[in-house]
Amino acid sequence: MTRSDVLITADELLSRLTSTPPPRLLDVRWTLTKPDGRDDFAAGHIPGAIYVDLDTELADHDSTDATAGRHPLPSPEAFENTVRTWGIDTDTEVVVYDDNSSLGAARAWWLLRWAGLNARVLDGGLAAYREAGGELETGDSRAVEPSSVEISPGSLPVIDADDAAAWNGVLLDARAGERFRGETEPLDPQAGHIPGAKNAPATANVPAGAFLPEALLRERFADLGALDGPVGVYCGSGVTACHNALALASLGIEASLYPASWSGWSADPDRPVETGA
Repeated sequence: MTRSDVLITADELLSRLTSTPPPRLLDVRWTLTKPDGRDDFAAGHIPGAIYVDLDTELADHDSTDATAGRHPLPSPEAFENTVRTWGIDTDTEVVVYDDNSSLGAARAWWLLRWAGLNARVLDGGLAAYREAGGELETGDSRAVEPSSVEISPGSLPVIDADDAAAWNGVLLDARAGERFRGETEPLDPQAGHIPGAKNAPATANVPAGAFLPEALLRERFADLGALDGPVGVYCGSGVTACHNALALASLGIEASLYPASWSGWSADPDRPVETGA
């Protein structure tokens, strides 16, 4: 993959919206403190967009296994049904965006790519679209004709806790530094990180809302040793880790996602914990 395979600029999106058919737009308004962004979507979104609920459509909360983490991946069957409700076929051009530095949008991008479908993230999100002169519409999602698409799950690599423990490469933790170091842990059973992991906060990919230029992204991940061998990514619950996977994909690097991430690892008392830098 290249940068243009995974990211789309606001100017390009505005041009593509005049095509027939236009891209399918997925709006993933989500933050840790406000996971339901339905009211923000209704207050203003890109015309034609569909609201995506990350907690219910991009995760499976029926699991009772704490080691599966706070945002387990949906089953292939459930995600296929969800994709069908979005009216997406194998040849549909899909653009996902949010208003939070693409942190939620990256999860939708990863799942669609994992399902063998085409998707790109709007670089800079809703703010970039508005700065480029794009107009918003209000109200609920527009109704779309469901598809009968059949997904190809497993098109991106996934690892489990045993794989992460024995990882023969670089393992990147996308959480903020204070959580990685174990200075604070507001959400999960233990503070710290997986032994041997390196801290690569996802927010550093987008210090001003849009992704760093390619040369600076490459420099960032080269400094972490993530360009020379196998790379795995995790975070608190498998959401913002997808942001690092997206950034690496823009450089032509395929990362393996540990979906359960720290929330799953730290829920297992038999897993070792490391603290500090």
